[in-house]
Amino acid sequence: MSDAPTATEGKGLARSAGALAGLRVIDLTRVLGGPYCTMVLSDHGAEVVKLEPPQGDEVRDWGPPFDEAGDASYFVGVNRNKRSVGLDLSKPAGKDVLLRLLEGADVLVENFKPGSMEKWGLGYEQVLKARFPAWCIAASPASAPPARSAAFPAMTPCYRRWSG
Repeated sequence: MSDAPTATEGKGLARSAGALAGLRVIDLTRVLGGPYCTMVLSDHGAEVVKLEPPQGDEVRDWGPPFDEAGDASYFVGVNRNKRSVGLDLSKPAGKDVLLRLLEGADVLVENFKPGSMEKWGLGYEQVLKARFPAWCIAASPASAPPARSAAFPAMTPCYRRWSG
């Protein structure tokens, strides 16, 4: 199932598979911080499987410019070297597919608003901690700092407003 390079071949111009070859990352990220993180992991040889909502990642439309497939260059840049699958985590079937993918993974990276994973029945304390005790889970919540309302997204314009 894996198209990951062997230990002696790399992706693109790389001469070797990289320090993270053999590592499987499930990418539940969006916009910039999370996709950039998993891009760096993939650049260093990790196999990254990006899970997008059924309609696709919202930054596919953040252009111009767009590539021949209609994806924004921004999306293509931060999602290079990744495989992508559409998945609706709000549905039981989507949750089941994610949990099956996680069985063979080493790392989960997500950056949803706090409470999103819990809402879908996939929270760390609810499910992931007991099911994957040796796991590395990276969560970079896409919300305001604790002193602010968690209802606001952690986007640059919001931070500028809060900082004056």
